[in-house]
Amino acid sequence: MSPIKITFGGYQGDNSVHTRGARKLCELLSSALGDRVDVEFRQNIVSQGHKASDLLSLTESGELDGCYFSSSYLAGRVPELALFDQHFAVADRRHAYGVLDGSLGRRLSDEVAAKTGFVVLGYWDNGLRHISSAQTEIRRPEDCDGLKLRTLASDDHQRVFKALGFDPMAIDVRDLPEAVANFRVDAQENPLTNIYNFDLHKTHRKITLTGHLLGVALVLFNRKTVESWPTEVREAVMSAVSEATRYQRQLAEEDDGICTKALVADGVKLIELTAPERAEFAKATRAEVEKTRQRFSSELIDLFENDLAQVN
Repeated sequence: MSPIKITFGGYQGDNSVHTRGARKLCELLSSALGDRVDVEFRQNIVSQGHKASDLLSLTESGELDGCYFSSSYLAGRVPELALFDQHFAVADRRHAYGVLDGSLGRRLSDEVAAKTGFVVLGYWDNGLRHISSAQTEIRRPEDCDGLKLRTLASDDHQRVFKALGFDPMAIDVRDLPEAVANFRVDAQENPLTNIYNFDLHKTHRKITLTGHLLGVALVLFNRKTVESWPTEVREAVMSAVSEATRYQRQLAEEDDGICTKALVADGVKLIELTAPERAEFAKATRAEVEKTRQRFSSELIDLFENDLAQVN
């Protein structure tokens, strides 16, 4: 009997915590299922001429079986995913994981399956997001006024950053390094791992540690493909994703420390906000975050709040 082909796609380089998490996932699958499967990891589809966001269409069409990608890019089709896009709403990674791994995470997985051709098998750490800039030292919302900011392709994100005074623009991650290097944008927001590994810090020498959002990368598989697999294969994939998720999250936390040291050693200025300074940003964006929350049922908001409250 021929082995079942399982192809998983990504868009980043060797040092990425996503790449390393995906490699771990593929290793676990090969180890658990042996010659029953033929596992292939297409590490960086950008190097093959694709946009990073093509991972979604390639997976939903079945050309790829699985991928990881930011939840924000699916919020247009699954509005409930915008619950993860509440800036300044979650205190830290521990609280975010409590939401992802709780009843809300399970509910959102059901919503994705109902409204798309995907099934969500895991929630990866897409990094605490901070704001970098080439010229301006950003400490207050007033410092953002008029700056062109690259951000994700999310209406909710863009509304929040407009409230701070930015002129936000969506640029695919494939084109981000060029946009930064050629000063098409004055600022951008990303986790430290992306700022460092995409060499954005070579142009953006100031990073304000806003920690305004913990990005979520969904581990997505083609739903029909998963349903077609024998039970043993399906359960092995789910188990492998669960273990790879724990590993990827640990890498993400460790990588923040590694990138911080590397950035400081390279002479980049890291700007740490005081609690009152961060509160100014939260206050300036609160009305827009509340607009996002108003789209959701009281049941979903309760799930979010209850899962947060259970993290001690």
